[in-house]
Amino acid sequence: MKKVDKELLLLRHGKSNWHSGVRDFNRPLNKRGKRNAQQMGEWIGEQKLVPDLIISSPAKRALTTSEIVCEAMELSLDTIQTEESIYEACLADLHQVLLHIPDDIQRCLLVGHNPGFEYLLSDLTAEISIPDNEKRMPTTTLAYFELDSNWSSLQRRFRIQCPKDL
Repeated sequence: MKKVDKELLLLRHGKSNWHSGVRDFNRPLNKRGKRNAQQMGEWIGEQKLVPDLIISSPAKRALTTSEIVCEAMELSLDTIQTEESIYEACLADLHQVLLHIPDDIQRCLLVGHNPGFEYLLSDLTAEISIPDNEKRMPTTTLAYFELDSNWSSLQRRFRIQCPKDL
């Protein structure tokens, strides 16, 4: 069995409130989004996938998701760093975020948005058939990837966990 040196977790933010009357960046989570973030954080902890670092979009719905997940794992909120380029990110932006993860981080959780996360998921799983449903990463869906040496060499070993399947 090949040794896994690095692990990447991609988490799409929880369901947000579209009727809040605020601009997109400031949209809050709705009740379901908060509940699913709590469930996903508990599940990540149970699976022993607690990250060394959480890098989140600074958008309110993503950052709140990060905070709820972090607290559910009983992890310090200091574990969360924000990265502006994750908000409205294209594939190249997300690759740059990955390239700048410090080498001493073994497991990193990125929290962000579609369509960027779906682009990254498709890019990282190019040779693997994933059902092309309406969305590959619905809200609060987690994708898990294993790497064998550094943050620039993502392998094609992954799994996806949706909140409805917890």
